[in-house]
Amino acid sequence: MPEYERAMRPEDLTRLFVERSNAGDAAGVAALYEEGAVMAYPPGELTVGREAIRELWEKVLAHRPRFEPEEPLPTLAGDGIALTSTPPRDGAGARAQVVRRQPDGSWLRLLDQPEFVRPGD
Repeated sequence: MPEYERAMRPEDLTRLFVERSNAGDAAGVAALYEEGAVMAYPPGELTVGREAIRELWEKVLAHRPRFEPEEPLPTLAGDGIALTSTPPRDGAGARAQVVRRQPDGSWLRLLDQPEFVRPGD
């Protein structure tokens, strides 16, 4: 596996996600997640584990979507866990991730809710 830039702040994960997605690098996107991470995507489903996340992103990125950077909301952090979020530009309602500090000081996603909308939307 190639050596990827590590997220040294929770907010770095969003930037790295956009960079790697736009480069078509599904393995690089998956490297932003812990081994047992859970992602609530596709809508109404859960994708569990880094390998499953990589496989999902291979399918998504095959369509060459273009992601735009989104300004993160303030991070809520304590005791090696953080909640990151962004207000999406695509009208998806919100994006939120629970991330965890790794032994080397970097951060990885543990739980990812890439899009959700209010009930009734």
